Amino acid sequence: MPEWWIERGIGESRFLLVESGEIVEARVLLDDVIPFGTVLRAALKQAARPAIATVGDMEFLLPNGAPGFAEGQALTIEVTRESIPGAEPWKRPLAKVSEGEPRSAKLPRGEDLVFPSPIDRLESLGWPDLIEEARTGIVQFDGGELRVFVTPAMTLIDVDGFLPAPDLARAGARAAVRTILRHGIGGSIGIDLPTIDGKAARKSIADEIDALLPKPFERTAMNGFGFVQIVRPRPHASLLELAQDRAAFEARALMRRASFEPPGTKTLVAHPAVIEVLKAHAGWLDSLSRQLGGGVGLRAEPSLPMSGAYATSS
Repeated sequence: MPEWWIERGIGESRFLLVESGEIVEARVLLDDVIPFGTVLRAALKQAARPAIATVGDMEFLLPNGAPGFAEGQALTIEVTRESIPGAEPWKRPLAKVSEGEPRSAKLPRGEDLVFPSPIDRLESLGWPDLIEEARTGIVQFDGGELRVFVTPAMTLIDVDGFLPAPDLARAGARAAVRTILRHGIGGSIGIDLPTIDGKAARKSIADEIDALLPKPFERTAMNGFGFVQIVRPRPHASLLELAQDRAAFEARALMRRASFEPPGTKTLVAHPAVIEVLKAHAGWLDSLSRQLGGGVGLRAEPSLPMSGAYATSS
């Protein structure tokens, strides 16, 4: 029976749906992100579409506008999509006018893991492998691999391998669905499968996607070149999208790894871009210091790749 595991770490909370010792769905909620489904008070900054409402220093786009409200007026909004990393303005968090009372979002509920703990329970589930998939976009499966590309228009999944085309297309479709769920991919998704002959064969593979991917979603037919497009709800960023903000992604990953270090004073050694993120989040370092029972220093090392950060005893 699937169950949610929740690990509330430094800078982010990790929600993992676990079944038979495997992560089948994952979501990362950053500490400074207001979860979708939250209803809260706001002020209308811009009435013209797309309207803009503000909550403190945070702006929310209201694609459907705010009819009946004037600029500067208080209103209640419901968050419909969390912020997505990227410079495009439409990737700011989205909301709609609400008549409800303020309330917290309904986040997954399950087992709250002790963090940090002597044993890294997520490591046994393959969490490091999932993070590596997010940072590289490469997902291995029996008989081939997926290469996942995040673009402004859609997330593209390219299937490649050495199996015969019909077998590779079927295995690739299964792997693509598994990856969509494990990384929380939403919005427009394109899957480029091997070209296979025959409408019946292509329909069979498309039907398998329908059987494996939970609704709601919309899907095109698989065309003669092996391409199929899926559109799913996109209430939050996928792990792959979070990894696009690379320095911050690696800084939070380092926070988690360092939390499992033996107690004592530590120095975090990382690429300069990662160090700059950590300098801007003194609260993260304070939390880590309390967990380790010692001070935490920083050292920039330009020769390190962003994923190569580590903690060392001072």
